[in-house]
Amino acid sequence: MNKKQFYSLLKSVPKAEIHLHSEAVMTRKTIRRLYKSCQGAAMTTERMNKLFSYEDLNGFINAFLTVQSYISSADDLKIVFDDIRTYLEDNNIVYAELFFAPSSFLKRGYDFHTMISRISESISNIEKNDKRTMRLLIDVSRTFGEENAMNNLNLTIKENNPYILGIGLGGAESKGPAKDFERVFAKARKAGLHVVAHAGEDVESWSIKDALHLLKAERIGHGITAAQDPELVKEMAKDQIPFEICPTSNTFTKKVVSRIQDHPIRQLYDQGCFVTVNTDDPAFFKVSLIDEYWNLYSKLHFTAEDIRKIIINGFKAAFISDSAKKKYTASVNKAWKEWFAANPEVTE
Repeated sequence: MNKKQFYSLLKSVPKAEIHLHSEAVMTRKTIRRLYKSCQGAAMTTERMNKLFSYEDLNGFINAFLTVQSYISSADDLKIVFDDIRTYLEDNNIVYAELFFAPSSFLKRGYDFHTMISRISESISNIEKNDKRTMRLLIDVSRTFGEENAMNNLNLTIKENNPYILGIGLGGAESKGPAKDFERVFAKARKAGLHVVAHAGEDVESWSIKDALHLLKAERIGHGITAAQDPELVKEMAKDQIPFEICPTSNTFTKKVVSRIQDHPIRQLYDQGCFVTVNTDDPAFFKVSLIDEYWNLYSKLHFTAEDIRKIIINGFKAAFISDSAKKKYTASVNKAWKEWFAANPEVTE
């Protein structure tokens, strides 16, 4: 299957994305617009290039926080979700779980309820008009410590918003070990929230173990250093703990891998791990979800059948009902079958 055929197939198939940072879907055009609105001057090309010139995870986090700083009001979040709407449509993503990181906004005096209300309005409009479902995971953040994380959790619990599924632990993995957030995650679980954690992105496999054993994370964001720990791989394969793998993101942060061809997703998949594919921050890494699947197919020797199974994994790993998982799985298989029936000259 050539690239044009592959993209045609993937565009026809409904997909889920479960590791996607909402503020990092903004296009360069939107970033320029928000920058001009808050700074009163146009963003130079030099400044834009410098913003996106990071070479590791910490550099990326700094760029992410800088982009967040251009959002100068809760109403600007609606502009962010306009870009998300386009991104979902372009990739035929019918279900998405989005991280929203409130910490830097709260530090600037923004009201949590107002922000979530604006986001909820956008999600509701997209669901009504586009028939695409979105839910939120509040990133309590490693970067700013336990007190900040607990505050984010308490606001989340108080908000009790139907679009919020749970919490995630993102941010600087090396600066905020999972053990520092045990109380936060225990309280979240007690409140009935789902819990996920970034781990094994740029720290060794012990970080994944702590996320699983101390935080009781239901899914692991990234998790690629697990490949260096055969016993952990066996445990995660046995327990079918979903990996939220973001291949292109991992090559940009370079801690574990710098080329897609060397990415451990192939190894993890072959050893029976529950693998899902995501972009993480599509605008920051200039990648779409369909691009990620093409890289797997063209550079890591995943077959078309492997791709179909991983697409279905995205729905199976989502925090949705079993009946919804069955419905989405059936829609994937139907679209897949119909595309090949309409393109009999293409072999998988």
